[in-house]
Amino acid sequence: MPEREHGRQPRRRQDTSSQRRGPDRARRAAAKPAAAEQDQPAPRPRRSTSRQDTGRTRTGGAFGLSATRQAAVLAMVVCALALSIAVPLRTYLTQHAQVQQELAQQAKLQQQAEQLEQRKQQLADPAQIQAEARSRLGMVMPGETPYTVQLPGDGQQGGQHGSPQQQASGRPWFDQLWDSITGSGS
Repeated sequence: MPEREHGRQPRRRQDTSSQRRGPDRARRAAAKPAAAEQDQPAPRPRRSTSRQDTGRTRTGGAFGLSATRQAAVLAMVVCALALSIAVPLRTYLTQHAQVQQELAQQAKLQQQAEQLEQRKQQLADPAQIQAEARSRLGMVMPGETPYTVQLPGDGQQGGQHGSPQQQASGRPWFDQLWDSITGSGS
């Protein structure tokens, strides 16, 4: 390539010979005088818009692709978008379900904490503690005599012969626990 002179590129000569034009150009150049002799314009190809023409594939659509290729490209783009959205959408939905589950768990724990606070306030009263000790543990105050009332249907039906569990059921739980630890069965 020749060197540039003052930043200019040399011009290329255009060849106007019909040998370099190619077969289509040479044919058109030869056909021009024949059309001029007839004094009639050359007929233009008509473009049909009827329903019969819909079966043909036309070229020259968007990006020079046929309708079939355009549909294929569109389908590939839609599939790529669907695949790129599917994973984050699935992640979002699973995380959303987990958040809802955790919120339900939090509400349940909040309710349980409120119940425990109420129980704590109840046990802050000494009279409540004393009542709990009497009813649940069978305790009595010093100087009191405990009485156990047995109703007619509550006693042992077979006389005095019963299982050790039935005999021990009349004793307080802490005595039963102590007996199970020491191994003594009174």
